[in-house]
Amino acid sequence: MRTRLSEDEAAVKDVFDGFFANESPIEAVRAAEPGGFDRSLWDKLAATGAPGMAVPASQGGGDASLCDLAVVVESWGAHLAPVPLVEHAVATRLLHRLGADIDAVVSGEQIATIALRPAQDDRLRLVPAGAVADLVVACRGSVVVTTADEAPGIGPRNTGDLPIADRTIAPHGGDAWRDREDDWTTALDEWRALMAVAYCGLARRALELGVDYVKERIQFGVPVGTFQAVQHGLADASTRLEGAHLLAHRAVWAMESAQPDRARLAGMALLFAAETARFATDRSLQYHGGYGFSEEYDIQLYHRRASAWLLQLGEPALEYARLADTEFGPVGTAGAA
Repeated sequence: MRTRLSEDEAAVKDVFDGFFANESPIEAVRAAEPGGFDRSLWDKLAATGAPGMAVPASQGGGDASLCDLAVVVESWGAHLAPVPLVEHAVATRLLHRLGADIDAVVSGEQIATIALRPAQDDRLRLVPAGAVADLVVACRGSVVVTTADEAPGIGPRNTGDLPIADRTIAPHGGDAWRDREDDWTTALDEWRALMAVAYCGLARRALELGVDYVKERIQFGVPVGTFQAVQHGLADASTRLEGAHLLAHRAVWAMESAQPDRARLAGMALLFAAETARFATDRSLQYHGGYGFSEEYDIQLYHRRASAWLLQLGEPALEYARLADTEFGPVGTAGAA
């Protein structure tokens, strides 16, 4: 695994850093609340080819690798862009592996998403981008299914102002694939790895906001940033971020190259990156003082999403337990012959 961006990846980063800075400034993030979706931004993103970039060219995609996509996702996370890039990209790659017709999805004409939680009867709970997705890919028992019931447009209010919503598996009109659990598991792990990268982008921007603020805020006649305790907190967050960044990109590389420990790395990367982002946003918000809780300041946008993104997968304790089972085996199997 490389620890630096290739020349091509650096060029991709420059392009999408500029794209999200211009097309998804923080004012656009605020304007998209509480629904968490900007159709105009999605159309512009689709025009760049990003939603289908990690699909083979033979299917109309950009023939980019998962590592290339991760570069875009990190910029997406740093700007909190109100479009479902990760869910759509993961669902599109899954549909490609299943052999589905994906022309409209690759182009971005249709928004696809993946239901991270298993179906309960025909009900899909709190689907990421479920409020706006035209197509949902889900798992019901051992069957991977698609459903194209009409998107509700709105969902329950939530901490991160995300476009989550419940969806229903339609009895007719969708596709179904049996015995494709491996493909489904791969999709979930791709989501974990890519969201870990997105968390790193979020954490890095939150740290920048904190550093900028403590340089400007004067207390006792000096900038707050000269206080050693503040410096230590920001340094701790920065150190954690470097580790999370390395682990997240290692997880993406492991998924791309089908390493045997890819599922383990994806789970570790997501949990550590989420912890890192919460720590970074906690420190930055704390050093903003009371202003950090004010809607007029940007750090609260990052703090809320740092908590909310992981919850789309379900109760975090269950993800820790899943990772422990992957690492050490299910409870009660220790010492078994």
